[in-house]
Amino acid sequence: MAVLIECKNVCAGYEGTPVLNNLSFEVDEGDYLCIVGENGSGKSTLMKTLLGLKALQKGEIIFSGGLLQTQIGYLPQQSEAQKDFPASVTEVVISGCLGKKGFLPFYTKADRELCRRNMELLGIATLARRSYRELSGGQQQRVLLARALCATGKLLLLDEPVSGLDPVVTAEMYEIIARLNRENKVTVIMISHDLQGALKYGSKILHLESGAYFFGSTEEYRCTDIFHTMSTCDCRCDCKTHGGSKEMD
Repeated sequence: MAVLIECKNVCAGYEGTPVLNNLSFEVDEGDYLCIVGENGSGKSTLMKTLLGLKALQKGEIIFSGGLLQTQIGYLPQQSEAQKDFPASVTEVVISGCLGKKGFLPFYTKADRELCRRNMELLGIATLARRSYRELSGGQQQRVLLARALCATGKLLLLDEPVSGLDPVVTAEMYEIIARLNRENKVTVIMISHDLQGALKYGSKILHLESGAYFFGSTEEYRCTDIFHTMSTCDCRCDCKTHGGSKEMD
């Protein structure tokens, strides 16, 4: 498969202090890459760097396969204020088209059709006129995923997409993402603290921790000492040993 993103010796951080050091890996078209590791290890820093929201300190990120940085669909973690956003479902979903429009002030017929198709794909077409703030957590995540799909047909970056959801809705969300990857050929990069979910659905694992990292297939990851250490902890990386400082990465 063709390489979509190549990271070479990437260094990134805050105020001159690197969080990521000499990180190198590739994402191929069709990959489902799960980024795991302790809090503070640089997972969110990496995602912001891929999106161009944070400048590289050193290294290089190469986008291939016709992918532009402005054509990446992004589903971030939500704050409580964002969950109370006073707009309709359709307005939220179609806003995903804005990154591709440049200086064009209005949504086109093609934008509206893409919005409709993605709402149908995510099973939220009947919610089109509902207020976003009135939806359940699982419904809001589907809306945001449909919005991210309006920005891309190639690559989704998902930051803890099942955080705060109950087990039933979590399973549904995982299946939706897996279907998009498998049937719609959308490449997925997902930050997760759910190691079991990452192993079940991911094709590749990027494990970040201070001063080191692992990158390879899910099968290769299962054979590492890092995995065996992580799998003995059932707290999803929230204990003191595995990053319980609660710091944001």
